[in-house]
Amino acid sequence: SPSNDEMLQMYALAKVAKQEDISKASKPGMFDLAGKAKQSAWQKEVDAGTSPEEAEKKYVELVNQLKEKYG
Repeated sequence: SPSNDEMLQMYALAKVAKQEDISKASKPGMFDLAGKAKQSAWQKEVDAGTSPEEAEKKYVELVNQLKEKYG
C-alpha cells in the first residue's frame, strides 16, 4: 500500500487541484500530528506555485505510478 509520504502528496495535490484556499482552512490542533502533516504537504505545493491544472496532472501521474508499484 502507498507510503505516508505518497498519501500526503496525493492529499496535497487534490487540495490544490480542487482550488481549495489554504488560508481559509482550519488549522490542526497542537496534538493533531496527521493534520499538521497534511497541512504541511498542502502548503509545500502552494509555496511551489503549483497551479490547479499542474496539480491535477501530477495527481493522475502519481496514481498511475502507485498502481504500477502496488498493483
